[in-house]
Amino acid sequence: MRMSRLFLRTLRDDPAGADIASHRLLLRAGCIRQVASGMYAWLPVGQRVLAKVAQIVREEMDAAGAQEMTLPITQPLELWERSGRNDDYGPLMFRLEDRKQVKFCLSPTAEEVITTIVAGELKSYRDLPVNLYQINWKYRDELRPRFGLLRAREFLMKDAYSFHVDVDDLRRTYQDMFDAYSRVFTRCALTFRAVEGESGEIGGDINHEFMAMAEIGEDDIVWCQKCDYAANAEVARRKSEQHDGGSADAELEKVHTPGMPGIMAVAQHLGTPEGELLKCIAFHLDDGVGLALLPGDRELNEAALRKAVAPRTARLFEDDDFAAHPGLVKGYIGPDATGVALVIADPLVSAPHAWVTGANEKDHHVRNAALGRDFSVAEWADLVAVVPGDPCPSCGSPLSIDRGIEVGQVFQLGTKYAEAMGALYTDEDSEQHPMVMGCYGIGISRIVTAVVEEHHDELGIAWPSALAPYDVHLVAITGKGKATGEVSEAADKLYDELTAAGVSVLYDDRDASPGVKFADADLLGMPTRLTLGAKGVARGVVERRNRKTGADDELPLDGAAEALRG
Repeated sequence: MRMSRLFLRTLRDDPAGADIASHRLLLRAGCIRQVASGMYAWLPVGQRVLAKVAQIVREEMDAAGAQEMTLPITQPLELWERSGRNDDYGPLMFRLEDRKQVKFCLSPTAEEVITTIVAGELKSYRDLPVNLYQINWKYRDELRPRFGLLRAREFLMKDAYSFHVDVDDLRRTYQDMFDAYSRVFTRCALTFRAVEGESGEIGGDINHEFMAMAEIGEDDIVWCQKCDYAANAEVARRKSEQHDGGSADAELEKVHTPGMPGIMAVAQHLGTPEGELLKCIAFHLDDGVGLALLPGDRELNEAALRKAVAPRTARLFEDDDFAAHPGLVKGYIGPDATGVALVIADPLVSAPHAWVTGANEKDHHVRNAALGRDFSVAEWADLVAVVPGDPCPSCGSPLSIDRGIEVGQVFQLGTKYAEAMGALYTDEDSEQHPMVMGCYGIGISRIVTAVVEEHHDELGIAWPSALAPYDVHLVAITGKGKATGEVSEAADKLYDELTAAGVSVLYDDRDASPGVKFADADLLGMPTRLTLGAKGVARGVVERRNRKTGADDELPLDGAAEALRG
């Protein structure tokens, strides 16, 4: 492609509002343009990258036995009401009505539609298993779209859905998909880690997230350097021990702590380590009020709390809730507060020491509160957020925490959607059972963001070869005077030879200065830059630069196409 004909305008300066490297560089390189908040047009250069990612995904899905199809983006809302997810997604879902006032939504995912289709087509155990996928646009009405493609309202996704007769069969396909995903991200040149994940609105008991390592990632990844344990921080665990509780020798003592509803202030006032203060966090349960207990130097993992009280639902108290429950004094709640239906605690609360905790009275705390004497716990569960240095649940070694971008996730769904949508199969004994399902998503457009975050420098993008819009960026430095025509003729000939040899070339044939051409070549980031000027033509050579390493060498003009094809 000649740059003089390419629909491309690069930007010299960083666009306003582009806060991360990938967003800045994709805009500056003319790969994308914002159309609305969280919605982007993919321009020709960016479209080539997007298509290459999609093709890698397609090849690996096909090799793993999945079959491609296309589902409608606009879906009947009635299907989502049947599954119960219309309420689960809430304002995240785009909803609309047709002229007959029939309700629809823009697909954020497609479990309901694909399950309904399979239910109408497959009836026997002989028809299973089957694994179906699509590469299609998805929509989520993010409250605050940010970071360009990373948190967008429209995104390209590969979503696959498998149907099975039992869990053992599902696990085989799940492993096939897990392995295929690993190959996809390896081919895309991403440094990634597969971690235990949170199921979110999708559901399912077992799932893994594939995280591309990046400082700007939205998720914390907890991992062990000594074994293969890794998990999203929301579901990460640490090795914990249950003790009998603290000594009850010292008497309970009320102390005056005026204007000190926070852990730090009370600890300083009483000269007590923060880890020996007891946090009592109030939350709503379906059937009353609960308290979550944990040491004062640790933070609550809300996802862990929700999981611990399931199938009941939990919601942390807000200011209005405290006003409605005057017996729970904000900042001064004790574990023995009245009117509490459930007290649940992290095993750290069983430590062999007494606690400083709220006295259930404004401006007062108590010392020497002992588990078993002064308060009791109904349920124990891992509730604290894991921090670096916590012991690994598998081997006990210290855990580390890094950040990552989620680029894929695989789920073992079970029969949730099959039961809701009536996807049943008949077994050998003519008995009907719900199909067992798995689902598997890859963020195609998210991969582009993750790749740029990992593969860039101060000059611009440095595309991995597998995803580069073009293999070669040919720059003609025509200069002025008599040599201009000779350089143009030699560059045209080289361009034709490279193209004929199957090398994709972006040819900068513009009437622009060398500085502008070199800056654009660095920004656009093709793996190889070829520079041809008057001196090179005279010597019969072309200069080659490796974009990633910056290494330079020369190729003979006559053999350049063959050398680059190999």
